[in-house]
Amino acid sequence: QVQIVESGGGLVQPGGSLRLSCTASGRRVDYFAIGWFRQAPGKGREGVSCIGMSAESAYVDDSVKDRFTISRTDDKSTVYLQMNSLKPEDTAVYYCATGKFCSALEYWGQGTQVTVSS
Repeated sequence: QVQIVESGGGLVQPGGSLRLSCTASGRRVDYFAIGWFRQAPGKGREGVSCIGMSAESAYVDDSVKDRFTISRTDDKSTVYLQMNSLKPEDTAVYYCATGKFCSALEYWGQGTQVTVSS
């Protein structure tokens, strides 16, 4: 089992920045990959970004790749999603998920709310 702690959400004005954090603990193989998803009101959940054990494995969805970056701490337990130039359409609950691979994320955090509004 994996324990997931998310933080960093909040209210920000359009054009602002936020950094989301996801810290995982437990059996290491179960958080080899850590990803971020989001769900806006009335919409389905969509993948935003994911990273494996190497920086080269990082993936950011085309819809946000010019504004969002993902990174991982040296001990591999924490992943950051840096979100810049935020837009109202980025408003959503952001979820962290972990697993052995980015294609097989199976452990989910409780979500953190991001609201972009003036």
